[in-house]
Amino acid sequence: MAVARARSRDEFAEALRGLGERYWDRHPFHVRLHDGDCEPDEVRSWVANRWYYQRHLSQKNAAIIANCPLPQVRRRWIERIAFQDGEGDGEGGLADWLALADAVGLDRAEMLDERHVLPGVRFAVDGYVAFCRARPWWEGAAAALTELFSPDHMADRVAAWRRHYPWIKPDGYAYFEHRIPVVRTDSEYTVDLVLTHCDSRERQDAAIAALAFKCDVLNAMLDAIDYHGRPR
Repeated sequence: MAVARARSRDEFAEALRGLGERYWDRHPFHVRLHDGDCEPDEVRSWVANRWYYQRHLSQKNAAIIANCPLPQVRRRWIERIAFQDGEGDGEGGLADWLALADAVGLDRAEMLDERHVLPGVRFAVDGYVAFCRARPWWEGAAAALTELFSPDHMADRVAAWRRHYPWIKPDGYAYFEHRIPVVRTDSEYTVDLVLTHCDSRERQDAAIAALAFKCDVLNAMLDAIDYHGRPR
C-alpha cells in the first residue's frame, strides 16, 4: 500500500492554521462573554474554571519536556514553566490569574480549594494533561498551537471587558497584558518546531489531530461552563 506523501511545509502550516475555525473564540459562551452579555456570576465562573486549566499548564509543559530527548527544545520549552509559576510566590501567570479572580470578586480561598470548578472542566483539563504525558513530545507541542489563535483573542478580550464590564478592577488585566507579547513569540517558535520535526505524513496527521483535540478540550470547558450557567 502506498504511503501518503508528506505535505509541503506551506501545506502543513496551512492545515494547522486552518484549525482556527475550531478555536473556542467562536463558542456561543465566548461570544456572549465578549459582547458584554454575561452576568457577573458567569464571568466569575469562567475565571474560576479557567484557573483549573491555568494551574495545570506547568504540569502539561513538564510532561512535554519529560518526553523530549532534545536538550535545545527542553531549554526553550522550560521558559513556559518559568512564566507560569514565576520566580517566587506572588509572581508569574498563576499569581496574575489570582489577581484577576480578586478583580472579579472571587474569594481567594474558594479559588484555591477549587470548589467552583465543574466536573466537565476537570475532565477536559485532566484529559489534556494525560494526553501530553502519553503522547510523543511533538504531539504535545502541536496541541499547544492553539497559541496561534490566542494573542488577538486575548487583546480583544481585554478591550471588550473594559468596555462592557467596568466593575472589574483594572489590575485584574495583568495576566493578559503580560501574556500577549509572550504568546506571540511562543507561537512563532512552536509552529516552526512542529513544522520541522513533523516531517512525515504520519507525524503531520498526528500533529493536526493533536491540535484539533486541544481545540475540543477548550470547547468542552466552555460547554460545561455554559450549561452550568443556564436557567433551569
